[in-house]
Amino acid sequence: MGCILLYLNLILFIFFPIAITFSIIAPFFDIPSLKENNQLIYYSSLFVAEREKKKIILVHGGSLFDYFFVIDRKLTGRERSNFILKHYLEGLLNLISEYETKDAQFLEDVVIKGTTYIINERTAEKFGLKKIETDTIKQLILIYNYPNLICSISIARAKLSFPNLKNINTFEGKITELIKNKDYLTRLYQKI
Repeated sequence: MGCILLYLNLILFIFFPIAITFSIIAPFFDIPSLKENNQLIYYSSLFVAEREKKKIILVHGGSLFDYFFVIDRKLTGRERSNFILKHYLEGLLNLISEYETKDAQFLEDVVIKGTTYIINERTAEKFGLKKIETDTIKQLILIYNYPNLICSISIARAKLSFPNLKNINTFEGKITELIKNKDYLTRLYQKI
């Protein structure tokens, strides 16, 4: 029994640092590759979406790769948060502009879905999105990417920060609802 525990500890001792390192450096390879292969669309420098599949658009905030290269390190934590939110809004507005010209019947079933710690439930509702339960697979991915999230949120806040996974929310809504709220989104974008 002691030998098995020794091997398990040894495996964890070796695997854990490799997993953490991979979680942190992966975006520096994955994001450029996915963009190059047209699997990701940048709607702003900190807002990306996967190609629409079965009328579902999965959106993502900027990755660690984007945060590292786009956010000015001279900005305060508050200024960085506003900068990020502004780029989220810019991305949403660009996404809306692309889809609002499509056939209305097609748009009725198109859903946008994303997970974030930047936007809260009240704000998301004003955008036309509803909070939904984060699925188990997404939760496991977030747990695996926790070191990556630490780096991202620390850059966003301009200080070492540890994200509370309970504050990470998943939202979804019909693209038609976002289109209806375009004026609100535009005013908010201009205000920031």
